[in-house]
Amino acid sequence: MTGALSGKTVALLATDGVEQVELTTPWDKLRQAGAKVELVSLESGSIRGYHHLDKGDLFSVDKTVNEVTAEQFDALVLPGGLANPDALRLNTEAVDLVKHCVQADMPVAAICHAPWLLVEAGVVKGRTMTSFPSLRTDINNGGGHWVDQAVHQEAGIITSRKPDDLEQFCDALIAALG
Repeated sequence: MTGALSGKTVALLATDGVEQVELTTPWDKLRQAGAKVELVSLESGSIRGYHHLDKGDLFSVDKTVNEVTAEQFDALVLPGGLANPDALRLNTEAVDLVKHCVQADMPVAAICHAPWLLVEAGVVKGRTMTSFPSLRTDINNGGGHWVDQAVHQEAGIITSRKPDDLEQFCDALIAALG
């Protein structure tokens, strides 16, 4: 699979509180497939990953949301964790980036609690998706239809429930980009 995504650039949108494995696994898999990966966040510097509620590693931010546009990327990955997407959905630039990536019909992949950003961006209406089970009501209230599946892919949006689904999540993302 090495090199299959050569020439593709993927944004990982995350901030402090990101579920570390949901950041690092797609990052590693995309890079192994040849994609350029950029960590986009709310502020420059670094963000703190978490292993559920325990502090994890620091990750250097490549660009801030106010420095990028959807047109600079071929795909967008939204890792989960509880605090990460909750903070991101309160930031207008982050929400706009998500909305513009969906409108550009590029692959947008969201796992765990990250579909909160899709709800906030107003792009779930009429779509079927999955997430961590506690977001079911939010997705349904946003006009979407929630399903309990390891991965669901529809109209360019790839969603997954939890870290146990990462292998299938990454495979679906790489296939969508390839």
